[in-house]
Amino acid sequence: MVLRIVALACIAALAACATVSGNNRPPVTLVPRVDLPRFMGNWYVIASIPTRLENGAHNAMENYRLDPDGTIPTTFTFNADAFDGPVKSYTSRGFVLDEKSGAIWGQQYIWPIKADYRISWLSPDYTQTVITRDKRDYVWIMARTPSISSQDLARLTEFVASQGYDPARLRKVPQKGG
Repeated sequence: MVLRIVALACIAALAACATVSGNNRPPVTLVPRVDLPRFMGNWYVIASIPTRLENGAHNAMENYRLDPDGTIPTTFTFNADAFDGPVKSYTSRGFVLDEKSGAIWGQQYIWPIKADYRISWLSPDYTQTVITRDKRDYVWIMARTPSISSQDLARLTEFVASQGYDPARLRKVPQKGG
């Protein structure tokens, strides 16, 4: 019985250390200011560390719209597993959590949970962006067009790595025209 208590205490201590060490990372970079109306519209997913939902996605695209109340209805569409696969569409609502920068959102798919969404990099002309999460579990490289140059993808991949992500986990999203 004593050994069991000691073992459980050791497991709890190790779990606490893992949690603490995981939180010692600096936060991901944020863009200093997002012009929200300019950010709205279609964004093609060029590469990502995908969620389970996104595995096998082709022609993946996010669409953002700014409502008068400041929330952001979001629609994610893609073809499942092939260019001609069935079209899947999921909706969520974004809530700007950092009014000063506009770069931290909560994306709500199911009430009351708001998923972490951070605009970490954005080109000055609003044609490319990198969306991160502080947990560093998922990341999205997106553009206004279905393809970007290999140099741009390499540069954005380097940025993703600089944020503490494993770039080997990035998956290029097949896009028609991309």
